[in-house]
Amino acid sequence: MPLNLPTHIAIIMDGNGRWAKAQGLPRHEGHARGVEAAEEIITAVREWKIPYLTLYAFSDENWRRPRPEIEALMSLLKAYLLSKQQKMLKNGIRFETIGDIAKLPQDIRDTIAETKEITKGGKAMTLVLALSYGARDEIVRAVRKMMDQGPLRQAQGAAGTRDQGPTAEEEFKKYLDTAEFPDPDLLIRTGGEFRLSNYLLWQAAYAELYFTPVMWPEFTPDELEKALEEFSRRERRFGKTSEQL
Repeated sequence: MPLNLPTHIAIIMDGNGRWAKAQGLPRHEGHARGVEAAEEIITAVREWKIPYLTLYAFSDENWRRPRPEIEALMSLLKAYLLSKQQKMLKNGIRFETIGDIAKLPQDIRDTIAETKEITKGGKAMTLVLALSYGARDEIVRAVRKMMDQGPLRQAQGAAGTRDQGPTAEEEFKKYLDTAEFPDPDLLIRTGGEFRLSNYLLWQAAYAELYFTPVMWPEFTPDELEKALEEFSRRERRFGKTSEQL
């Protein structure tokens, strides 16, 4: 295991449907296997003592999918949360969400609230599910909240030097869904596609990107370790030169 591990991993879990099709199975079987893969990855991340994991579980655009598939996904989500509440509590995993969950069915929202309450004391790891989430929607909602709650404070002095207040960027981040979480260090996408698909566009500005052709149902902890090894080899400069690090 590489020594230089990220603090926060974000994953686009892509390829469930294509995996199922390749196996001659219905799409819902791919999603069911995807849930099993997610559980294996959550366990591995906790064992490696990585504090934050965010999984893109259901995008804002996914509402456009056929109704039976949406219903199957909601059923899987509810069943997963209910079955894992006590395991998360036992293993010190705090459960959180990002996204416009007001769009979710009431029973799902109730299960989410219950799971958050049960696991709120978890210290070992924070598991975040992006549900009904789109980064552009998140930014628009953040702007609206900022406007409702007061103007954005500028933290530049008259001579162009910072005062002791927060910068405009720091102030804006308070209104994002991810306000209490660090930005991801590593963003992984499975399934062979090379795009972010409206996922954490603000937060991933300096994330290391890792794309793999492996479909999500086959993305094992060994595959995650390959991503972590690649991450450990990269030099993260954040605008500086190598000599400045």
